[in-house]
Amino acid sequence: MQLKTLILPFFLALPLAGCGLVYKVDIPQGNYIEEKQVAKLRQGMTKEQVRFLLGNPMSLDGFNHDKWVYIYYFKPGRGELEQKQLTLDFSNDALVSMTGDFPMPDAFTQGI
Repeated sequence: MQLKTLILPFFLALPLAGCGLVYKVDIPQGNYIEEKQVAKLRQGMTKEQVRFLLGNPMSLDGFNHDKWVYIYYFKPGRGELEQKQLTLDFSNDALVSMTGDFPMPDAFTQGI
C-alpha cells in the first residue's frame, strides 16, 4: 500500500512536467533591413539602386508608385513582437525622403 502512495503521484505529475518544455518557433516576416544598409541610402538614388541595396519593398501604394514601404515583423517563440518600418518617397525615379524606425544617415542629403 505504501508503494502505491509513492508511485501514484509520480505518474500523475509526469504529464505536467513537459508542459514548460514546448518549443515555440520564431516567426520572421517581411524585409529584414540592417542599419548598415540604411546608412548607404542617399537622396537622388534611382529605384533600381534602392532595390539592389534593400530588395523589393514589402508594400507598394496602389495609387502612388513613388512610395515604397519596407516592413519587418519578428515574433520570437517567447517574447515580445518586434516591428520595424521604413518608408521611402521617390520623385521622377529619384529618392527624395525617408521616414520610419531607422535613423536618417548623416550623408543622406549629400546625394550619390
